[in-house]
Amino acid sequence: MNYWWVNQNQTYKAEVGGGFLWSPKTRSDGARNQFYDNMLEVHPGDIVFSFCDTRIKAVGVATQRAVSSPKPDFGSAGSSWSAEGWLVTTEFSVFDHPIRPKDHIDALRPHLPVKYSPLQSTGDGLQSVYLANVPPHMAEVLIQLIGLDYPAAIDSLMTRIEPDVEAPLKAVEMALLERTDIGPTQKKQLINARRGQGLFRANVRLHEYACRLTLVSDPEHLRASHIKPWKDSSDSEKLDGSNGLLLAPHIDHLFDRGFISFDDSGLVLISPALTSSIASAWGVAAGKNVGSFTENQKSYLAYHRQNVFKAVKNNF
Repeated sequence: MNYWWVNQNQTYKAEVGGGFLWSPKTRSDGARNQFYDNMLEVHPGDIVFSFCDTRIKAVGVATQRAVSSPKPDFGSAGSSWSAEGWLVTTEFSVFDHPIRPKDHIDALRPHLPVKYSPLQSTGDGLQSVYLANVPPHMAEVLIQLIGLDYPAAIDSLMTRIEPDVEAPLKAVEMALLERTDIGPTQKKQLINARRGQGLFRANVRLHEYACRLTLVSDPEHLRASHIKPWKDSSDSEKLDGSNGLLLAPHIDHLFDRGFISFDDSGLVLISPALTSSIASAWGVAAGKNVGSFTENQKSYLAYHRQNVFKAVKNNF
């Protein structure tokens, strides 16, 4: 297990909420940057201390290795960063009582790395640092300072590590690999999105925080579901976070098969093809309002209602 320190002053909300780390591959002048190269050294199960606004606010566990990925939807943050970088899926737990390392610098100072340290000897952060390695003895001090919040978070996060193996390719993924109009990097990105991983899931989590119907918010129990189906989407739409909802598995099934949809105001639409017993058992009620959607989401939902939703019962 390795320990890492990530500075997230600009991206804390997006990365912690979205469940990922993202960095450019190089500096703006094209030169290598050790704090970006470190992304390739992260393994599933590694611990990540999240530093923002002078405090360690959360701890994360990396769930997969780094993959090449376009920049997520950070909004105004990172406007000067390159469009392509490294993405590491990482689940975070936010502390009830963040710690301020500067208040404990006397205990931390003897363990700061000589090179590529995440902190100055004064305890102040370093703006140039993104992802820095934390030596084991420094990690031990941080863990002691965090206290009981640390084991409680890690016990839960460790259950979310995904196997570091390639899943069997489905027919649609084989078709992607055979395409000649896109490069190997984009093929990998699209395959990851197809599996509900990587950039698509991260982007959806930047827009959605819970299942609209069940209100379950733990991402471990939610699926990133395309609104406009994968097979009908362009390459950019396949990765667009606005083209997705976080849904509980049974709700994802109903939405994907067209048994339910939503109107622009957020009202639940139930297909006449869905039996009342299933709707009742799964807590799906017509006319329930699940909240507003963005204009981009409304565009995708219009496609879903027109082309996926079973507005008329099929008796054959």
